[in-house]
Amino acid sequence: MLWSFIAVALSAWIYIDSSWRGSTWQRWLFKPLTLLLLLLLAWQAPMFEATGYLIVAGLLATLVGDALTLLPTQRLLYAVGAFFLSHLLYTIYFASQMSLAIFWPLPLALLIIGALLVATIWTRLEALRVPILTFIGMTLVMVWLAAELYFFRPTDPSFSGFVGASLLLLGNIVWLVSHYRHRFRGDSAIAAACYFAGHFMIVRALYI
Repeated sequence: MLWSFIAVALSAWIYIDSSWRGSTWQRWLFKPLTLLLLLLLAWQAPMFEATGYLIVAGLLATLVGDALTLLPTQRLLYAVGAFFLSHLLYTIYFASQMSLAIFWPLPLALLIIGALLVATIWTRLEALRVPILTFIGMTLVMVWLAAELYFFRPTDPSFSGFVGASLLLLGNIVWLVSHYRHRFRGDSAIAAACYFAGHFMIVRALYI
């Protein structure tokens, strides 16, 4: 895993750095490359089980979504759909390992976070209101189930999955706010760092 991790970290760092400096060709090259390396890392997991295919499929959906974001703006709807599918597959992965117990403060806190995010970007969403709201809802459910799994089964894999899901939520918050409300310096780099770290932590759950 060491060399695979180094390759993923190096590729992700180059992309994050290019996002900060604005180098277009490096962003086009290293974002899909990093996801492909993450796919390879997931596929090589020593304890790969049937549920591991959900993570692999989630990464593939993410790769498709990223490819669509490189196309003209009208493809954004399909990209959001691909990201929704990715988070849905991750959610099923978390749900497949947990019981039906519910810790109510978790969904309540996530509902508040979701409501604040929607209130911030609502007037700028226009025709994409329904897809974006559905995507946000799916992301919140993913984090909720990952958190439930960790709190009721506090193992290293469940912690890694919880951290990964939370980072993906944070990255999406940064991306949505910067894209629809207000750009700020380093927004793309911050979103990318959360994005890659989130996917990596979820893949890491297959190794521990």
